[in-house]
Formats: sequence, structure tokens, C-alpha cells
Amino acid sequence: MFQIKSLLIVGFLMTSTLQYGQYTDIINSNRPGKSMSAFSVGKTVIQAEGGLYGISEEHDLQRYEANGFGTELSVRYGAFFDQFEFNLETQYQYDWYEAPLISDTRGGFKQFTLGAKYLVYDPFLKLKDDKPNLLSWKANHKFSWKQFIPAVAVYGGFNLNLGTNPYTFETDPAISPKLMIITQNHFGSKWVFITNIIADKYMTDYPTLGLITTLTRGFNMRWSGFVEMQAYKSDFYADNIFRFGAAYLVRENIQLDASISKNIKDTPALLFGGFGLSWRFDSNYETNYKRIKNDKKEDKKNDKKKDKKKDKKSKADKGKKRKDEVELENPKP
Repeated sequence: MFQIKSLLIVGFLMTSTLQYGQYTDIINSNRPGKSMSAFSVGKTVIQAEGGLYGISEEHDLQRYEANGFGTELSVRYGAFFDQFEFNLETQYQYDWYEAPLISDTRGGFKQFTLGAKYLVYDPFLKLKDDKPNLLSWKANHKFSWKQFIPAVAVYGGFNLNLGTNPYTFETDPAISPKLMIITQNHFGSKWVFITNIIADKYMTDYPTLGLITTLTRGFNMRWSGFVEMQAYKSDFYADNIFRFGAAYLVRENIQLDASISKNIKDTPALLFGGFGLSWRFDSNYETNYKRIKNDKKEDKKNDKKKDKKKDKKSKADKGKKRKDEVELENPKP
């Protein structure tokens, strides 16, 4: 999810563990999977993640087929502080639907969701005091149970039902809530595991519970791959979908990706395939670097003040010691 999913995990992990913040030197995209990472894009950063996909759907019992294509777009913006972001997620699909005595085309938004995410717990902040062992490579790379402590974020948003839509229920209200708990683990320098627990469209006739788990591996400084399982269940429909794909880092702020998805049912049988691009605009983040530099300057000033106090105290102690020595050498009668 990245959920940090679908990007170059090697670079991401290196920068995240060094900075202990949300912003990383390379783009941190949720694509091409469906899970959401626990970390934000960083304060003042704008990020767009979009793609095109093709879909084939076939239902054996109802004897219908639907083939078409769709677009996906997610816009993320870091606001107020590094742990918080607003996001917009959209998915529009157009397909050709055929059934006995029916041949038609359909089009509409399968998703239009506005929400916000907040990082509740960041384990890297707890680990920043763990200094590396300069004398032992093995000590720095040995297994640690601390890797099983995940970053935890919460998400809250609402779905918008935009008019007549063939991909939603007729009884769906104009606005319905969506809630999510997100966890993210880093295993070593190459593996990331993300879990999303989702409660969607509650207070409607067909609420849905969902689970997405994503495992990502960085192969080198350019390529990464992922496998993902998505499960969802409601009173109307339940399914499990499996995905796999790869991402390629073009530049530090641009990522390309591709993926394939397939479910395990034939009521209906689903097959997706798509590709996309993620782009980050982070020029305004320089202001945060300036604050960091200023903080460092303040720390240096404070250190100098502490050193001066130590010098004065040391001189005073030396003077007192010398005075005591003189009194011992020349005791008063």
C-alpha cells in the first residue's frame, strides 16, 4: 500500500529510516495495487496517480458478458503536518454489455471518494535512537523483532453517488461513509507488507467489509514488484481478487507501473489488466527543509551554550581545587 507499495522500496526504506518523516527522496505511490500505504506524501506535496485498464467480465449463470476499459485517478495532498493528507480517488468505466436479448453500453463512476488519512503511530520514530554498530556488519543486519511493529494510520472519507450509475445500487444514497485502518511493516531493506481493513458504504442497504494485503519487494534502484490479495463481502456480493505487477522508477518524482488482476469465481469471472503513471510535485517542500536547517542551527547554538557553561564550571572547579591545595600546603596557625 504503500500502501509504499509499487515503488522502489530500496530507496524508500533508506530515506524513510534516515529521515523519520513522511517525505522520501523518491516518490511513494500507492499504485499499481489497491491498498493504501500508512504514510503521507509529506506536507505541501501534491501527488497524482493515474492509469488506464481493460476489463473482461463473464457470468456463467446469468449468461452475460461485459468488456470495456476504464480510467483511475488519485490525487493526494499533504496538509497541516507531515502525518496528514487529503486524497481524492476516482474510477470511471465504460463497457459493452451483452446478455440474451440485450446488447447495450454502460458508463459511469465506479468510485468517487473524498477522504483524509492520518498516521497515528510511526515505529521509525522509536527506532531513531538505535545507533548502528560501526564494528559489525552482522550486528546491523541481524533479525530484529522490532520489524513486526507496524506503522498505523486511520482513514475516513465519503463516497459520492453522482447521478444515475449502472455500477451502483438504486438505493445507494448520494453520500455514504468509508472507514479504514492501515498497517505497514518493513522487513529488512527490500520487503514491505501493507494491510487495509475497510468498512465501506455503511448506513446503506449493502454495506461492505473489505481486506487488502500487499507484499512488495524492491529488486534494485529502479524496479520493484508486488503481489496482492483483495477480499470483500456484502449481503449482495463477495469475492477474492489476486493481483501482481511491477513498477519502474523513471525519475525520483515519476513512476511507471503495470499490473494484472484475476478473481477465483465464475459468477462472474473477472480479468483486469492495466498500466499507469505516478507524478509528484514537491517544490514547496523546500520550506520544510529550511525549518530543519534552522532547527539544526538552534541545536548548535544550544550546544555552544552548554559547552561554555561546562567550561566555566570546569574553570571554577579547577580554581577551587587549586585553592584547597594551597591551603593544605600553607595551613593557618
